[in-house]
Amino acid sequence: MTSPLIPSTNSRTLAAERLSGRLLIGITYVSVVLLLIGVALMVRDGISPLEGGPALDLATLGATLAALEPAAFLWLGLLVVIAAPICRVIVAGIAYARDGDWLMVGISVAILAVIAVGVGTASMARG
Repeated sequence: MTSPLIPSTNSRTLAAERLSGRLLIGITYVSVVLLLIGVALMVRDGISPLEGGPALDLATLGATLAALEPAAFLWLGLLVVIAAPICRVIVAGIAYARDGDWLMVGISVAILAVIAVGVGTASMARG
């Protein structure tokens, strides 16, 4: 029998699952709000979504957000959407580490490595 003061593996796993679910929901809401702001700013400025737009420039993203540029909000919304599954893998990896499930920690790290290689490869191909 387990102590009520020390959570069992199952309750810790359930708590991690709830946390990751809330995280994904929160990230989704944030991304939708950012995308809606970007679309509203496009309408305000009379910009057609069919015209295309500027490329992503992370170095100027903060300045363009402060200037209320529609493309900046759209790019940030897309970046937040992309970050959601990555955050989910990180939360799962931490939960597995707390439970001592090192095989699943290794799988989580491998998934993050594949994502990093993909991002790195895409960055090098673009430049």
